[in-house]
Amino acid sequence: MFFDRFLPKLITVKAEEDEEGELVDPQQVLRDQCMDTSHCKSLAEKYQACNDRVRSRKQTAETCVEELFDLLHAVDHCVTADLFNKLK
Repeated sequence: MFFDRFLPKLITVKAEEDEEGELVDPQQVLRDQCMDTSHCKSLAEKYQACNDRVRSRKQTAETCVEELFDLLHAVDHCVTADLFNKLK
């Protein structure tokens, strides 16, 4: 298809090399940095508390989907602020 050939030429992400010569995904680096922010840490603690509560019960209808989505949304929002600067 046309788009299969066009899109890779339009957007490319250059991976950086670490000290040992291995490629480093810039998105993963930014996600790790964002997880260290106070907002994401508090959401991660809420998700972990919910997960512990659900796993401690044998039968429950409760899920931690809302907490997980809140955490992922916050991390993705934080990452998008800097990720597009790394696109070439």
